[in-house]
Order: sequence, then C-alpha cells, then structure tokens
Amino acid sequence: QVQLVESGGGLVQAGGSLRLSCAASGSILGITAMGWYRQAPGKQRELVARITSGGSTDYADSVKGRFTISRDNAKNTVYLQMNSLKPEDTAVYHCNLNRGVVGNYWGQGTQVTVSS
Repeated sequence: QVQLVESGGGLVQAGGSLRLSCAASGSILGITAMGWYRQAPGKQRELVARITSGGSTDYADSVKGRFTISRDNAKNTVYLQMNSLKPEDTAVYHCNLNRGVVGNYWGQGTQVTVSS
C-alpha cells in the first residue's frame, strides 16, 4: 500500500503564492514519477506538473513560468511551489505517485482557492 499525505492548500489572493507538499510512505519502491493534478468544479482532472525518477519535469502550459515542482528523495516528498496565482488556478489539487505497471496512486486532495 501507498499513502500520500498532502498539505499546503488554502485561500490566497490573486498574485499570491502557495506551496503544496506531498509526503509518500508505504510501498514506494520503483517510483517512476510523482506529480500534481488538479480538478476544478465541472472540469476533468488535468496534469499540473510531474517529476520523473530521473529528475525530468513536465508542466501544463497554463502554469509554466509560475509553478515549480521539486522533490526531496530523502523525505519521499514532492513539492509544488505556486507563484503568481490566478483565480483560474482554483481547484482541488491531487498528488499522484506512479509505479509503472505496479500501480498508480492518488492523495485525497487539497483545496486551493484564489480570490480576485
């Protein structure tokens, strides 16, 4: 089993910053990638950013230049630094851990609300 514990969401004004954290524990050998996805009301879940085991990163076009994903391997934790937040960034943000064919795991989600 894999447990993902997210923290760092909240309410912020447009232009502000938040930092999300996701700590992984349990059967986490063979991680291929960790990342953050978000789901706004009435919309599909979408990739925000991901980082592979080799350190490569991918970002949604809408967050490039504003968000940065990073990881601390010693703590099995991935972070998402979100700057210059916009109201359209409002969503529930979910941490994801991928172990390839072994499994794909999700956190419970943390709410991010950006007021205009």
